[in-house]
Amino acid sequence: MEHRLEEPQLPAPRGPLSSAVDEYLRGTGPLPASGQVAAAPVYGDDLQLALYLCYELHYRGFAGVAPDLEWDPELLRTRAALEDRFLTALRADVPRHDGVDDALAPILVEPVDGTGVSHFLQDEGELWHVREYAAQRSLYHLKEADPHAWVLPRLQGRAKAAMAAVEFDEYGGGRPDRVHARLFADLMADLGLDTTYGRYLDAACAELLVTVNLMSLFGLHRSLRGALVGHFAAVEITSSPGSRRLAEAMRRTGAGPAAEHFYDEHVEADAVHEQVVRHDVIGGLLEDEPDLAPDIAFGVDATVFVEDRLGDRLLCDWRAGRSSLRTPLPQEFTHAS
Repeated sequence: MEHRLEEPQLPAPRGPLSSAVDEYLRGTGPLPASGQVAAAPVYGDDLQLALYLCYELHYRGFAGVAPDLEWDPELLRTRAALEDRFLTALRADVPRHDGVDDALAPILVEPVDGTGVSHFLQDEGELWHVREYAAQRSLYHLKEADPHAWVLPRLQGRAKAAMAAVEFDEYGGGRPDRVHARLFADLMADLGLDTTYGRYLDAACAELLVTVNLMSLFGLHRSLRGALVGHFAAVEITSSPGSRRLAEAMRRTGAGPAAEHFYDEHVEADAVHEQVVRHDVIGGLLEDEPDLAPDIAFGVDATVFVEDRLGDRLLCDWRAGRSSLRTPLPQEFTHAS
């Protein structure tokens, strides 16, 4: 028996932009005026949620929202205006490297005294930090690999074959119980979190929305295929060492066996993926389209930029003893394992 994909509920708006998009999706109001788009803080809750709502129509949509709105001309015009603000800001704000090798070099070397989120969780994080981290990251990990799959029809030859091989692993190598999104849902269950797709959209901070919107922006535009490959490379290169620390954090805090397994799996798999992405996906793409080198470098740099912003936000909140979520999680929960 086939099961219908579960559509998430529309989240609560966070300002006039997201409120107008929400009303348009419900069929109860007009889209925001261009002046509203121009006035909103580009990395803020309101603009990022409005853009997220537009993008989610290309994934699973929302309960009660007509599927055909995915290609609604008026909504696409609004999305384009939001994207223009976002991409313009990124091009202005992201520290840029001259070439692909220069962009990759800093993330290929592990810092001696790391201070990022995975270091914090490994060394001093408590179970409530781990649970919050999983809730925030669920907006990506429950659609893990999906944004990157959009690049496949835009590649050829060696780059396409290598990208497909990595994606095949991300989707479990043909085994539904090993699909990485499923493994993350098992991690969430270990931590007493609701595994429903999109459940923590209302709770996620703006900085997290930015990280997911970046993938969707790169994935939905053929003109940004180089940036999407750069994004994928940055994710795979940083995943293995980060996952090693997060696996240790799961063990130290008693998160549960499924939580440990998710990150243990990524330590080994992504160490291999890193080599494939660097040598075959990037190498193959540059052989075919050498003019995309600046875009690939931009994708790497933009990924580091938005991830650093998210890390700064999480650590600022946690070191102050407060929740990083807009709605804190209940303190009491029962392990699934």
